[in-house]
Amino acid sequence: MIEPSTLFWLLSVSLVYLLATSVILLRNRFEFSPLRSETTDTEPFPKISICIPARNEEASLPRLLESVCRQDYPTFEVLVLDDFSEDKTHEVIQQYRNTFPGRVVPIEASPKPDHWLGKPWACRQLANNATGDILLFLDADTVLFPGMLNNIAGAFKRHKLDMITVWPQQQLVTFWEKTVIPLIYYALLTLLPSIYVYRKPRWMPAFLAKWLAPSFAAANGQCIGFTQEAYEEIGGHDAVKQKVVEDVALAKVARKKGLSLRMFNGTASIRCRMYHSQQELYNGLRKNFFAGFNRSIPLFLVMALLHLVVFVLPFVAIFLPFVWQQPSLVFLSVSSVSLILLHRFILAVWFRWNPIYGLLHPLGVLWFQRLGIRSVADHLSGKKVKWKGREV
Repeated sequence: MIEPSTLFWLLSVSLVYLLATSVILLRNRFEFSPLRSETTDTEPFPKISICIPARNEEASLPRLLESVCRQDYPTFEVLVLDDFSEDKTHEVIQQYRNTFPGRVVPIEASPKPDHWLGKPWACRQLANNATGDILLFLDADTVLFPGMLNNIAGAFKRHKLDMITVWPQQQLVTFWEKTVIPLIYYALLTLLPSIYVYRKPRWMPAFLAKWLAPSFAAANGQCIGFTQEAYEEIGGHDAVKQKVVEDVALAKVARKKGLSLRMFNGTASIRCRMYHSQQELYNGLRKNFFAGFNRSIPLFLVMALLHLVVFVLPFVAIFLPFVWQQPSLVFLSVSSVSLILLHRFILAVWFRWNPIYGLLHPLGVLWFQRLGIRSVADHLSGKKVKWKGREV
């Protein structure tokens, strides 16, 4: 059994970490601004090219196309690329082309070159056919709320942006969706002050801020947009053609080139349901989880150990201090668990999730630990993950 002195130091690490991330979370509660707050006074209205790569999306695509084509924005086009789907995606695209003539533009896919991954190649083809001032890339499993395009154009104008990314409201239905997916937003909003994606930290020297700018880059490929000029300046998706996590890679390239980028909370503007079963969830995250650690095994091991100490140990240890009758350990374990649950409650209210699933936070962490081990094993063995009929 672990010694009380060792437990004291581990729980101290947990509490200090949680206090530090509490500050970041509270900052983000005020600075991770909703897209709906942006001005819609954008005249002259820039043309928006909505670019939708679609592979095996017959179930999701109709909801997205319906929500896009009903937008009241005055000038936009909808480009949809059927990426050699094996279902009825092509028929869905043709149906909406006929329903909204001149609005929905099908793009014929070209075979993927060997040195490209599927999604970047599909996005590059869409961009090649776009005629808008703004390129807005959407995943096929998203749905836009009314006024979304007005707010996108308004945000570009108001903040003088080169690039924008919007984090959708995640629609959670099954047990594992509700247990696992909130941890993605938890990690983002407790580790990265969102305002630093947009501007440099005021307390940081200019030379250091410029050097570290890509480290503060983040993006969500479910909804990501560029001005036409900015897209070409960063090299478009050519710059990330072999990146599994291409959205974050695009943000890093943009920050490295000194372009302006801002993240927005899209809870009232766009929603997404990424996965519909635990198997989909597992395989979907498995393909890019280790890539999020830059495929560094030491970094992965350090973060895995840190997460066990911070998010699992306090729940396991919460009863031991009572057995040992050591008030300091009782304080540390109860304080750590309380902060974790407070964080989860704030996020649940913020993003309209069921707060009861915050109690399962350590289960979600252990789920990601299992996923991480599998992802590292894939990396070491050279095993490719199959996603939508392709190896990634």
